[in-house]
Amino acid sequence: MPSLTQILSSANIIAFLIIWRRNCTLSRSSTLYLMAISVADNLVLVFIVVLELSLKYHQQELFWNYEPWCRLRDIFNYGAYNASTWMVVVFTAERFVAIHTWKIKTKVCSPRCAAWTITAIFLFSHVFAIPYYWSNASVYENNQTKCIYNPEAPSQFIHTLVWFQTLHVYILPFLAILTFNGLTLRLISLSNRIHLSSHVTSRVNKVTPLLRSRRRKSMVLLVTVSMSFVLLSVTRAITQIILRMSHMYLFDRNDYSYQINIVADTGTMLSLSNAAVNMYLYVCTQPKFRQEFLACVRQMSVYCKTKI
Repeated sequence: MPSLTQILSSANIIAFLIIWRRNCTLSRSSTLYLMAISVADNLVLVFIVVLELSLKYHQQELFWNYEPWCRLRDIFNYGAYNASTWMVVVFTAERFVAIHTWKIKTKVCSPRCAAWTITAIFLFSHVFAIPYYWSNASVYENNQTKCIYNPEAPSQFIHTLVWFQTLHVYILPFLAILTFNGLTLRLISLSNRIHLSSHVTSRVNKVTPLLRSRRRKSMVLLVTVSMSFVLLSVTRAITQIILRMSHMYLFDRNDYSYQINIVADTGTMLSLSNAAVNMYLYVCTQPKFRQEFLACVRQMSVYCKTKI
């Protein structure tokens, strides 16, 4: 698992560097959002996949189980996951505005606006995770130190946090992404009908295919990134809602005689894999990104040969 995580994390770093340093024919605002998504995804891989999930199979007692890390753990975990989720949402919204809302495009789709939005997303994602500082506690039982929900915390406080997190990273993002993508596809369909039925000058006819090609590439990137997030996260979203709305929430999550635990862990695996797939989505959907990626590979191979 650690070696696989290193490969996936490296893929995110490569995607970040290519988008940042190479010419992928993306707008400056889209470049900033995609770089921010790569950073947020890497934080998810580091804090959740490596430091929490992977290490527990290699160490009997994790440093996360001791104070103050036990209380700080979920601030980092949920902060990173919140940022990764809402970066996809704001990227979806920004691309929707860029493709179809020309009146406010210059204001919303500017590098300055993107920078402020990214800063706000990272800041508020971690601010919303601060209440988890009081939800966990380090306890010593059965000759082992564990980090568990604070037994002294009011149950209403714990349930409020759990439901707020479910609403914050699943229900609201899903509704926003599906709405923006639905409107985007509808407007693209209407735009295609208008182009087919309209009679325009020869000069416009020469420009229109280029504009439509750019719009199509932007739409493909938008739908691919956002819908992959929804599809990979929907299993975890459904299982978490089921667990929270029934007595199953009291089950031992490590007891795999319960099918809900198997499905929930599968959903968690799929949801976390979303933090590692964006690099491969860019390669599959963006010809310019593939060209720049292959150019980097060739440069690296030449560099390695000269060194050897």
